[in-house]
Amino acid sequence: MVRGLSKADKKLAYDAKLCQLLDEYSQILIVAADNVGSNQLQNIRRGLRGDSVVLMGKNTMMKRSVRIHSENTGNKSFLNLIPLLQGNVGLIFTKGDLKEVSEEVAKYKVGAPARVGLVAPIDVIVPPGNTGLDPSQTSFFQVLNIATKINKGTVEIITPVELIKKAISYPTLAAAPHMFINAYKNALAIAVATEYSFPQAEQVKEYIKDPSKFAAAAAAPAAGAASGGAPAAAAKVEEKKEEPEEEDDEDFGMSLFD
Repeated sequence: MVRGLSKADKKLAYDAKLCQLLDEYSQILIVAADNVGSNQLQNIRRGLRGDSVVLMGKNTMMKRSVRIHSENTGNKSFLNLIPLLQGNVGLIFTKGDLKEVSEEVAKYKVGAPARVGLVAPIDVIVPPGNTGLDPSQTSFFQVLNIATKINKGTVEIITPVELIKKAISYPTLAAAPHMFINAYKNALAIAVATEYSFPQAEQVKEYIKDPSKFAAAAAAPAAGAASGGAPAAAAKVEEKKEEPEEEDDEDFGMSLFD
């Protein structure tokens, strides 16, 4: 793209380039571009330089250019591309072997952290091994039904744990508790901000309307704990009161055996 062009001129330049590539190349490889960074894309372009050209762009622009070029040239085969232009994809125009081009692109695949809302391209599995956590953390793994053992004072996972399934929307055993809690948080946030409500949100909304109710609820357990300690304290006081009488007996030289 030429810098300094207006938005309309850029669209015209993109359209002309795409039409030129459609006429020049007989093979097109459609690639998914999710989570592909600019440096990674630059390396792919450099690796394919010579017999292939990488073209990125918005799906709407690509579909429009393909449709118009098909009408202008009368080549209806170009229209087969339109259903495939879904999501974040790019086009690789090549005169070489498609398998070799695909293998060259795969060389630049790198790992990336999981993010909310993305579809997993691979299965995510936690391998067995030492977690570095102390034994007091075993309850966390028990809630998730993850088998562990204590080895050299730390928690160790015994079997592989499947966290995410590739491109499948159902939750795994380890991920389900977090998904339910996050869903509850989202629903609760909506209930707090609107008139919508549900049984599990009523108490929270009451606390927000009248914070004193929350203070009273929090104070009740503390008061119970304080009252529970009162008898013991009273008993200690009584014991202390009895001790001076024994000391008085000793002072007079008297005992039970005299």
